[in-house]
Amino acid sequence: MALIISIIPILLLFVLMMGFKMPGFKSALITIVVTVLLGILVVPSLGMLPEKLAGESVAGIALWALVEGTLKAIFPILIVILMAIYSYNILVESKEIETIKRQFTSISDDKGILVLILVWGFGGLLEGMAGFGTAVAIPAAILIGLGFKPMFSALVSLLANSVPVAFGAVGIPVTTLCNEITPGGAAPAEMVCEVAALTVVQLAPLFFLMPFVILMITDRKAIVKNVTLTLWTGGFSLATQYICARFLGAETPAILGSLAAIVSIIVYAKLFVRKKAAVLTTDGRSMEIDAAPASFGFGETFRAWSVYLFILVFILLSGALFPAINGFLKSHLVTELHLPVIGSTFKFGWISNAGLMLFLGATIGGLIQGLSPQRLMAILARTTVNLRNTIITIICLIAMSSVMNYFGMISAIASGLVAMTGSFYPFFAPLIGGIGTFVTGSDTSSNILFGKLQANVAGQLGLTHSSTFFGVSGNETNWLAAGNTTGATGGKIISPQSIAIATASCGMEGQDGEIIRKALPYAIIYLLIGGAMIFLPLL
Repeated sequence: MALIISIIPILLLFVLMMGFKMPGFKSALITIVVTVLLGILVVPSLGMLPEKLAGESVAGIALWALVEGTLKAIFPILIVILMAIYSYNILVESKEIETIKRQFTSISDDKGILVLILVWGFGGLLEGMAGFGTAVAIPAAILIGLGFKPMFSALVSLLANSVPVAFGAVGIPVTTLCNEITPGGAAPAEMVCEVAALTVVQLAPLFFLMPFVILMITDRKAIVKNVTLTLWTGGFSLATQYICARFLGAETPAILGSLAAIVSIIVYAKLFVRKKAAVLTTDGRSMEIDAAPASFGFGETFRAWSVYLFILVFILLSGALFPAINGFLKSHLVTELHLPVIGSTFKFGWISNAGLMLFLGATIGGLIQGLSPQRLMAILARTTVNLRNTIITIICLIAMSSVMNYFGMISAIASGLVAMTGSFYPFFAPLIGGIGTFVTGSDTSSNILFGKLQANVAGQLGLTHSSTFFGVSGNETNWLAAGNTTGATGGKIISPQSIAIATASCGMEGQDGEIIRKALPYAIIYLLIGGAMIFLPLL
């Protein structure tokens, strides 16, 4: 009964978005109301409240869970989303988006190459450095600027924002997972490297599946090219991420792996794809000839890319790769709010969050592109107003995850799946991680919720020994725990939070359900492959 009650909010969200085709913000509003009512009226009678909250007022728990969820939604998730779209709108206002379009098409006129370099390469780079929706918002907006349809742009951006999520925001999901399953909460570097490497191994088939799916959605007729480009790009991405994970840890796989993907795609385009241009012959017929490569000066390129260049610079400087700067930013101008009843403390760093880095980079880039401070603030205001429904959606979704967590619903779902699956549990381990990301919108949050659960189940099943997984040595407990973040990357594809970002970036307000309907089959296949990868070596 606890499992049935706990899963109602998730099912309701699906039914409202996909069945009734209700806009995301309306679906989220209804779902959060139902979730609160279940928490207050039903959960106490089933004994689902966590032990530490057993004596507290259920109304107080609901209220402060809603407050925490709202704070988490605004700081920094909504700020990051707002600034990501603000950065794109600056390019549109300054008309520098046209230069970026011409530069992308100068690499190749092949649609598959353009899409893959944007969503798998550039999107993966954004995910590795910033996370929090930037990898969906910015590539999707650029694709629309290049002339692709909104639904297509949203779908391929969501599909690409899967594998790199494991090491998003400079590896925070994996490092958080390692700390969660380590007694004392401070995982040694050797363990982080092991879990990171095992995660890459579990994701190995998906390094090839996801680029192939993206290419086939882009152009179903070019099967041979799609296969060869998939093997080429996936191979470089996988090899780079594994080497980084095994020897450097969790901070760099997504960043360097995405850079390797970008370079490999450009090399492929130059070596194997001939750029064509149509011209009229003397008899009036059209024929294709090899196009002369476009030439762009340094000043023109710097001006066009200044927004994203400065964003990348600020994100890198403030990230874990520069511990002195990172430590200073995280220890200064930090707001801490103690939330009574639920006993939680909310922290927000005003100068250490990714949203500020996006704002600074975008604004400086906008000034370089010739926009006045007044015009930039007008763009920011207009962007905020246009995102009003997305703001409601994300606040409701994050608040819902907070309410479900404090009323024991999320743990009840996980415990129910463990009880039902028994010795076959490793196959379903990614599903639990995927549910965590679906509800919270975050791989990191999923690992916080379920990392210890995965490690505890490994102990119950006797999976505590050293072993070899597809030729890579590691501990069985770490292998199962890594399965949580593997599944979390798949859940990211259909997370309502990610869907809300996609609809906002692509101007598709109210079409959340249609996007989920198109993305859901891919997410299911993704989780099935992840389950097989985890289960087979343990047989």
